[in-house]
Amino acid sequence: MKPVGPIPPVFAGQRRLQVGGVDFAELLARAGDTPAFLYDGAAIAGRVAALRAALPPSVGIHYAIKANPHADVLALIAPLVDGLDVASGGELAKAIAVKPARAVSFAGPGKRDDELAATLEASATLHAESEGEVERTLAIADRLGLTPRIAVRVNPDFELRGSGMRMGGRASPFGVDAARVPTLVRHIVAAGADWHGFHIFAGSQTLDTAALIETQAATVTLAARLSDAAGYAPAFVNLGGGFGIPYFPGDTPIDVTAIGVALGDTLAARDPILSETGFAIELGRYLVGEAGVYCTRVVDVKRSGDEWFVVVDGGLHHQLAASGNFGTVVRRNYPVALADRMNADPAITASVVGCLCTPLDRLADRIALPAVSVGDTIAIFQAGAYGATASPQAFLGHPPARELLV
Repeated sequence: MKPVGPIPPVFAGQRRLQVGGVDFAELLARAGDTPAFLYDGAAIAGRVAALRAALPPSVGIHYAIKANPHADVLALIAPLVDGLDVASGGELAKAIAVKPARAVSFAGPGKRDDELAATLEASATLHAESEGEVERTLAIADRLGLTPRIAVRVNPDFELRGSGMRMGGRASPFGVDAARVPTLVRHIVAAGADWHGFHIFAGSQTLDTAALIETQAATVTLAARLSDAAGYAPAFVNLGGGFGIPYFPGDTPIDVTAIGVALGDTLAARDPILSETGFAIELGRYLVGEAGVYCTRVVDVKRSGDEWFVVVDGGLHHQLAASGNFGTVVRRNYPVALADRMNADPAITASVVGCLCTPLDRLADRIALPAVSVGDTIAIFQAGAYGATASPQAFLGHPPARELLV
């Protein structure tokens, strides 16, 4: 038997799964069927409010919509945050439909010319990933008769310790190496563009509070050093994110209160060149991840050799991360429960496997479960981020998962 991760506090202690105070069976009937992602809107709003209370009042909160771009989730969160960060033309269109374009920023390598043009025409902020991207943007802006609003995405010369995806301290497709940034800033200003500042993202998904505090301090220091070298003060610095959530056995939440206090101290002592600079942190999964549950129905319970398999109508084509195939080095189990008997005593050890014709489609590996029958519902938690849109939904022609915000 292998352990599972901790059920998020919003659902922990329930005997029968409720999302937003409504029984899961009623919600699945409302959604139409399984498989379905159920999102707790109050949990999302509560997470944003708790984070805002912990951070210095001068620090804004941006939502990276790649974590969950569902239309109802965006409509809920857009008025609660200060900005939306996007990484494609499709996300840009979704963002400017719910938020003023001046509060939207577009990052990510490989932007097409039509995406650059759309960013300029909307008056959103471009987070430039290279000198070449800056040159293309300036040329498109000149053709359109527009003044581009450009921030420089910095590839920092340090990384976020303990992060699931390291984004700094090494050669990277993301951002401009820190040593080359001052020259690029001077070029942007000389070209007549509106230089907006820096986007400095060192890593993602860490549960190391001390590492987050250390990285935020290093980020502010780096922003000051680059500004001094360029000779211009930035209007704005996106400090990145990296706040993780506990997916696996032994994981513990970060201490956002400690992070907020430390960031306040860091900003109070910042270099004078940043005295008029605005700051924000950019978060995705931390804001929405714990609010989501993936529900999938049992279609078969079978024995093979000395193992039990619970076969469900969902799979990695909807919830790739839970299968361990989304960047996980060592496969570990997400929080999983039987939705109508969440605290029942275990009766069998079984693996929960999906409906896809591949051995990779394993949503839980040899976990303790109560007696399971065909028709029961398996709930997989921590499913509010990087679920439906981060999974290969077209694989084998199965229908997409339903999504419902409660």
